[in-house]
Amino acid sequence: MNSKLSNNLTLFCILLVVTGIMTVFLPAQFLTLRNFTSMGLQFPEYGLLALANMLAMITGGIDLSVVSIASLSGVISASFLSQYATLGLPVGTVILVGILIALTVSVLCGLLNGVIIAYARVPAIIATLGTQGLFLGISIIITKGHGIGGFPPAFLFIGNGSVLGMPTQFVIFVIIALLVGLVLTRTPQGFSMLMYGSSPQVARFSGINNEMVLIKTYVLTGLLSGVASLVIISGVNSIRPGYGADYLLLSILIAILGGTDPAGGFGTVLGLTLAIFIMQILQSGLNILSFSPFMKKFIWGLLLLAVMVFHYYRRMYALRRAVRKSSQNPPPAAPKEALSGQSA
Repeated sequence: MNSKLSNNLTLFCILLVVTGIMTVFLPAQFLTLRNFTSMGLQFPEYGLLALANMLAMITGGIDLSVVSIASLSGVISASFLSQYATLGLPVGTVILVGILIALTVSVLCGLLNGVIIAYARVPAIIATLGTQGLFLGISIIITKGHGIGGFPPAFLFIGNGSVLGMPTQFVIFVIIALLVGLVLTRTPQGFSMLMYGSSPQVARFSGINNEMVLIKTYVLTGLLSGVASLVIISGVNSIRPGYGADYLLLSILIAILGGTDPAGGFGTVLGLTLAIFIMQILQSGLNILSFSPFMKKFIWGLLLLAVMVFHYYRRMYALRRAVRKSSQNPPPAAPKEALSGQSA
């Protein structure tokens, strides 16, 4: 059984166990349409950010600025959308321009991260830690720490509407997840990201432009953060700098729980999606039990450490098993005729 299938089967079993526990101990609160609808409205926000961090981790990096990118792109877009009544433009045009503003800002933020990491050779964790503060600081300067609200009613459909009975943001997440999966499995960029994450030296000797791979990767993480910002501001009809600060820890935890290797070279959208469902069910249970936000943050941090330790020992076990298997099956000896020919 290959590692990808094994990882996804393990996650599926964990999902069944977690769902079973919630069903047995909290049947009246958990097994309700209202609860499932609430879960469908909650996880797309941090699920999109988890997809972004998965892409960064596949290349052996990380993006600590995803929440700040979402905040900055949301603030600038919201500043435009909130003036829709005085712009003298059709509402549809205002919404379209607002969406394009958010996506453009997020792409530029991702481009800055990529250039710093690829050409200045700054480690991703340091570069994105710096831009995290930079983007958040710009957001606070623009808003002076206050919130921005009052968007066109039609824009709120993104975060509060439904398509075929399903929440719009859930549909958006599914579409984005499928597109990210296609990028990873069906495009040269996806192959190059996996190759670079496995070994930058091998990737360069294979003719891959490592710098462009990194830049495109962080442009994608920025774009996903921009989509998340649109889901967030349309869902609450406002934006405040720093909203969703806890999503950073969740996005990293979900990516690693989903089987993404922090060292690079491995990650699947299916594994990450299963991890999102597991985390959302756990979060729903903690909300039902009235756990405080501080206790939940403690649990997520503890779970992140436990998952990383688990993956480490699983990799060590797989490595020892492979070494043991190769020692039990030595390569066949060379034919005597070949040996005699060499000696002659």
